Amino acid sequence: MIVSTAVAQRRALCILALTLVLGASRLVSETWAAGAFAIGKCGAYGQAYDYPAENVALAAARRQCKGNCPTTVTMKRACAAFAVDMANPCGAHGYAVKPRISSSLNAATRKCYEFGGKECVIRAWACDAKG
Repeated sequence: MIVSTAVAQRRALCILALTLVLGASRLVSETWAAGAFAIGKCGAYGQAYDYPAENVALAAARRQCKGNCPTTVTMKRACAAFAVDMANPCGAHGYAVKPRISSSLNAATRKCYEFGGKECVIRAWACDAKG
């Protein structure tokens, strides 16, 4: 089978365009891969994900917090979870940052129980671009 030069050029141009689009999407997802949680008393929290830098994500998480949220955690291409004790929302809580969502959910719940929680549940979770 003989392919004309024009057809071959069109195919090469399509392959080049596809390669550029895939490369750009990877760059965008890696660049926007910072997140944060701000955690406070009585289940207060703020969260931010897929920001260009950790300091910008931290500022956004603090702004979202309804109350005083002195504890902060950051994530970069990961997932974070925050668990509280539903029997006493102002009591025990736990949080975790892990590479996968299932690991962060389990670790946050486990921490809540370790700190004395009786009925620990996930209050919030987030993953950034690659988590």
